[in-house]
Amino acid sequence: MIIRLRYGRRLQTYLKIGACVLVGVCYFAFLFRESLNAYEHRERATAAELEADAAEPSKQQLKLKRQQMQRQRLLAQQLAAAQGNTGSNASTGTAATAAVAPPPPASTLNPVYEYSEELHSSTERELQRRREHLAAVCERYKLQEKYPPNPWEFFVSPGHNNLVWCNVFKAASSTWMYYFNILAGYDVKYLQRTETQPLELARKRFPRPELAELMELLPSALSFLFVRDPFERILSAYRNKLEGNRNTFYKALGTKIVKRFRNHSLGGPWPRCGPTFEEFVRFLIAERDASKRFDEHWAPIYSFCTPCSVNFTIIGKTETFQRDSEFIIRQAGLETLLLGLGKLPQRKQRRIGNQAQSGIKSEAVVERYFADIDRSTLDQLLKIYRIDFELFDYDYRKYYDMVRPWSLEQSTAGTAAAAASVVSTSTALPAAAAGSTQSSAAA
Repeated sequence: MIIRLRYGRRLQTYLKIGACVLVGVCYFAFLFRESLNAYEHRERATAAELEADAAEPSKQQLKLKRQQMQRQRLLAQQLAAAQGNTGSNASTGTAATAAVAPPPPASTLNPVYEYSEELHSSTERELQRRREHLAAVCERYKLQEKYPPNPWEFFVSPGHNNLVWCNVFKAASSTWMYYFNILAGYDVKYLQRTETQPLELARKRFPRPELAELMELLPSALSFLFVRDPFERILSAYRNKLEGNRNTFYKALGTKIVKRFRNHSLGGPWPRCGPTFEEFVRFLIAERDASKRFDEHWAPIYSFCTPCSVNFTIIGKTETFQRDSEFIIRQAGLETLLLGLGKLPQRKQRRIGNQAQSGIKSEAVVERYFADIDRSTLDQLLKIYRIDFELFDYDYRKYYDMVRPWSLEQSTAGTAAAAASVVSTSTALPAAAAGSTQSSAAA
């Protein structure tokens, strides 16, 4: 009897253990099945998303093409009607081809471009004029001999019709850095969310070229750079890197400039507010006098991209950025990659564009900043950047209307001289009065 009870209890124990094991196996099998289903669902969703992404550009291009054709037809009809009203004898075919390009959109990042043969020809003539003007200035000052080719900031993309770009900082450089990251194969969505600097990403795919490699490639390459009014460019660099000491990387330099160039007897916050624009300009002049190498954000273009030694195919300007960019993209055959790209989020545009925190463009406030500079300081600053003004056909004379006519020291000395003159005049008046009284008495 006891033996039966023992065997009965042992059997119940085994049955319980077996039941627990069976339940555990079923549970884990259920979890595995659910995980497998979730993985398959995620794979299907990813594949569908990739297909949608692949199909989206073609749909977008078709939509853009339809919109472009509609605009051109409408403009052609309006032009034909205007010519009919004025009694013109031009044919309908000629009127249809004389479509005037509408003004470019406001955004400089990934704009939706418009195209016409007339605009293309006009751009080509303007770019040719810029090359001829630059060549004439280079020859006048013999700059080819003074500034040999410098490949440091060049980007070379042999896989895209030998596209060569010299990166001029603070001259639409962030936009073309974004384009080159697209050419490097980075996904647009990745570029939207990554916190890695665009320059760092681009250099991973486009390392700095050797001089021999660059010179060998240039004759068959589509080479270009973008330039900007030199003083607007250095003002943009100051506002982004040094104003208010907000930029962590340049904070030490800002503090150094304040300690060296600020007149502490005048009072004012020091040094956390960062250097003033006038102090920054004095720093640039001192660096030039000491023959020191400039930071790339305010280095003159003639010594940085050496345009007199590198025969650039296209010289773009920030003032005509969208038009010039479209011309470059079409000449390189990169329409399907770069034209009609979806815009980056506004926050991302501000970050990669290195825009000032106020959002106000430098060209809108340049007069206010240069009002703090005197004429003699402007003369010295022009010794650094005047070649850039001449090479790229910018007018430096307008800045003489913005600056102060005298320096602070000169105005102080002038005030003291005027005060001394007033004192001497006031002391001379009584003597003169007495003399006149005596002469009248004698008379």
